[in-house]
Amino acid sequence: MSRLKRELYRDPSRGKIAGVCAGLSDYFNMELWLVRILFITAVLLSGGPLFIVVYVACWFILDKREVTPNRSSDAKDEDKVSVKFKVWQKGEPPRQALYDLKDRLSRLDGRIQNMERYVTSPEFTVSREIDKL
Repeated sequence: MSRLKRELYRDPSRGKIAGVCAGLSDYFNMELWLVRILFITAVLLSGGPLFIVVYVACWFILDKREVTPNRSSDAKDEDKVSVKFKVWQKGEPPRQALYDLKDRLSRLDGRIQNMERYVTSPEFTVSREIDKL
């Protein structure tokens, strides 16, 4: 696994209150629902006011996640298929990832067949001969 510089931020677009749990799930590469359950469990079973104060402090301290206009989170997810190997990790189950890759490859195969059909057609030959003139 490549070591990329990870930053802790909050993601209000995926968050319920301020996006702190969403930022933590991205930072630790965990499912969002699991981070929320862990936080609620920590509030209920141990120092409740302490965790709530830490959450509010993170709300004010952490920067919002910047979404660039040309590369939104939807486009990033479409380009990349991430497979999770453990239940708590982020990503798709292996079976779903295999299905998505098969679908992507079948679409690419259809595009290649269309290009081959055009290149071997008489229309392409005539067009190429006209361009040579």
